[in-house]
Amino acid sequence: MTQGTLRDTYVAALQHDLVNLPDQAALVGVVRSLMPWFAPAVDENHPALGPPQTLLEQIKRRAEELEADGLDDAEAHNTAWDDVDFERRYREHLNTDDDAQTAFEALHTRLLEGEDLVLVCYENTETKRCHRTILREELADAL
Repeated sequence: MTQGTLRDTYVAALQHDLVNLPDQAALVGVVRSLMPWFAPAVDENHPALGPPQTLLEQIKRRAEELEADGLDDAEAHNTAWDDVDFERRYREHLNTDDDAQTAFEALHTRLLEGEDLVLVCYENTETKRCHRTILREELADAL
């Protein structure tokens, strides 16, 4: 059996037809807090694969401080990412949180069984870092 493909995108790209995806691909939300306008854009959502709430709050708070100091939104977000050690802490979450591990394994199994998956979050990674790229990397490494 051929394994499925793994891609990622952001919700606005789906809503405005800015991305070309296979028709059969499952659109998998990976957000902790589901906004009402996000849900219709995806087939399912796995909140456990979103960053922990405390990490989200810390990066938001730090980004706001940096914006108050004059950085633009994207610069503040990306600098805050480094300042709160986001990448290491998110990877740690994936490897230690039981719910995250269960959701990760479910997606991994689906990929191994040939299903095409597209991870979806809020951030446009052309300008801002996003946890879904780390998740995509972890899933790809596990295949």
